[in-house]
Amino acid sequence: MDWKVEAGSLAQGVVGPDDWSSASAPFRVVLVNPYELGRQPFALAEPAAWLRRAGFDVSCIDLSRGRLDLDRVMGAGMVAVFLGMHTATRIAMELLPRLRKILPGTHLCAYGLYAPLNEALLRELGVVSLFGGECEPDLLGLAENLRSGEVIQPVNRISTEAIEFVRPDRHDLPPLEAYAKLRLADGEERVSGFAEASRGCKHLCRHCPVVPVYRGRFRIVPPEVVLDDVRQQVTAGARHISFGDPDFLNGPTHALRVVEALHAEFPEVSYDCTIKVEHLVRRPEVLPRLKETGCLWITTAVESLDEAVLDYLDKGHTGDDFISALASAREAGVPLAPTFVPFTPWTGLEGYVALLQGLLDLDLVNSVPPVQLSIRLLVPGGSLLLELDDFRATLGPFDRATLGHPWQHADPRVDALQRQVSEIASSGEAEGLSRPAIFARVWNAAHAALGGTVPALDGADFGPVIPALDEPWYCCAEPTEQQLGSF
Repeated sequence: MDWKVEAGSLAQGVVGPDDWSSASAPFRVVLVNPYELGRQPFALAEPAAWLRRAGFDVSCIDLSRGRLDLDRVMGAGMVAVFLGMHTATRIAMELLPRLRKILPGTHLCAYGLYAPLNEALLRELGVVSLFGGECEPDLLGLAENLRSGEVIQPVNRISTEAIEFVRPDRHDLPPLEAYAKLRLADGEERVSGFAEASRGCKHLCRHCPVVPVYRGRFRIVPPEVVLDDVRQQVTAGARHISFGDPDFLNGPTHALRVVEALHAEFPEVSYDCTIKVEHLVRRPEVLPRLKETGCLWITTAVESLDEAVLDYLDKGHTGDDFISALASAREAGVPLAPTFVPFTPWTGLEGYVALLQGLLDLDLVNSVPPVQLSIRLLVPGGSLLLELDDFRATLGPFDRATLGHPWQHADPRVDALQRQVSEIASSGEAEGLSRPAIFARVWNAAHAALGGTVPALDGADFGPVIPALDEPWYCCAEPTEQQLGSF
């Protein structure tokens, strides 16, 4: 991999601890985002606001939208890397050794869902402090201790206690135009912003990376803070807001207050959100209200149409529940964008082909990003999947290259197909093919792997094209050269 930096003054050297407390060199903190689904990161802007309020000189660097600028990191007393997802952590594995080399006297910190769960690996890469959950007080406390000259001992801390949110400070992040844009069905594009109305999740899906950190707890961001954040993004050009909550209806009353206030102040601004299938089934009356307030689509983690797989993952819904939720959403006029984990140890070739057939039968091909057809079950450290004794016995030891416990399917044809589908999805997107065109390639490959006749797709109904962000990436996918080659 090429290590690309914008060198301004390498000869300046690194500012040591004795210089941090001097009047001419205020203590500097650098917050780094490797990648977060192509969205301007709330998880940099919120701690930046906390730190600046306390008098720190803070720089926010988003590697997904630019190269590492040495002028912005040289002399930093603390560098904190946000590890909110699997892909970001893979990128950070390349970043951290280089930071350690160019900043030998700087305190390295990692925070986010994947920080506390990868302690051993991150320690080897030079990280001293690890924080998960509601990280802002810990980041501030660490910076204050460093500024005062304290010797810092290694720490790995998870906190889910309620904190006082303030308006995120986004002023030195790349402009919203540089991030993923909303693409409407007619091809129109709009600038999109990103907000969080809550963190954590009250559910315990076994494969979810939120669960080992939050353990069934969630915290709301006050509506006035959310609206203040939206307001500054609308001023910056946003005409759509993507809510990053793990589940928007963990607190339905809170969520509705947020979107109703958003719509009252900005009736022309649309939004999307993520909601569990079981919430859509239990609260179908919410769907018309979401539609009325500008919701363009709902992402929902279906994961599988196979009851056995859903049971292993402890998803809390059935295949029939999803079909019911889909019907309610369509009646309300809010499209669903289902996500899947189609390759698991419990899914054979027949099951994979059945999933593809299900997407056809439900007119959902245009609603599913092609990368979703290639996702392989990830078993990270701390995953609740490790509590399944029979499953744990089939896993290999933790693999630092993939950040998970490897598994192999009993049928090697399944693993081979997963690799093939991943290549089809990535190459098809690179060629600019439509979702149905890529689906057709996957359809042919899956039936060829299974053997027998490949059913023709002539005249198939792929369903309506729905709005979407133009950078569909998900945390269990392989990082692309776009992310890995961006610095």
